[in-house]
Amino acid sequence: MDASRTSHDEQAARWNGPAGHAWVDLQGLLNEMFGPIEKLLVDAVSAGHAASVLDVGCGTGSITRAVARRVGTCVGVDISGPMIEEARARAEQEGVPASFVQADAQEYAFEPAAFDAVVSRFGVMFFSDPVRAFANLRTAVKDGAGLRCVVWRGPEENPFMTTAERAAAPFLPELPVRRPDQPDQPGQFAFADPERVRQILAESGWAGIGIEPVDVVCTLPEKDLVTYFTRLGPLGTVLPDADEGTRAEIVEAVRPAFEPFVHGAEVRYTAACWMVSARAADAKLS
Repeated sequence: MDASRTSHDEQAARWNGPAGHAWVDLQGLLNEMFGPIEKLLVDAVSAGHAASVLDVGCGTGSITRAVARRVGTCVGVDISGPMIEEARARAEQEGVPASFVQADAQEYAFEPAAFDAVVSRFGVMFFSDPVRAFANLRTAVKDGAGLRCVVWRGPEENPFMTTAERAAAPFLPELPVRRPDQPDQPGQFAFADPERVRQILAESGWAGIGIEPVDVVCTLPEKDLVTYFTRLGPLGTVLPDADEGTRAEIVEAVRPAFEPFVHGAEVRYTAACWMVSARAADAKLS
């Protein structure tokens, strides 16, 4: 219980602090980069004829708004206050039937059986107790409701995502280190093991579980690459406290490490992910 509480507090502090503000500042870049994944999810949810959708870990609400435009209404939930504030402002500005709740989806008391579907783009890997979280999401949907989530496969299949930390490690001993011996800890690659994901969903009231690999080509402008790797990920947690000389030294060391992904004015990499699908098991039979 104490470990779960600590993990929850760490995630809340992270996403309400520099990480959350960085995602707000860079939302245009990130939404463009992950646009192909957004399309996959929105098309999948729309094909299910859902009328009311819950977007988990919605961030600044790009998926929420896109789903709302297609199906009629969508509610986004996220632990990050800065991102929820931005999501609400964007939805109001665009006149989209989307609404937002700042809350931990693992704990929040959703209205029972209020949704026809759950969707998430990289938003479900950070729960301190994923079985409890998905059980809570199960209470929020109707029997037979669909679940569609895109999560990362392992770091070994996503070298772009670890390039900055690997190149910067000799200069920053305090840099947060991913623990391959603790794959179940909340984080970007927490759902890399498909059998673990399958077990979590089965234990939390979901059936018809499908986990399929998807490889999506993502791009961003080369001119934004330094901003990207200095504001986000492990580097983004430590560079704000570094002096200008250290920052310059790190950028000089890290930028060449991305060269295999640079193609002229464009940075291009393959996002190796799982498309996770399931349906809410009949509550009367579970």
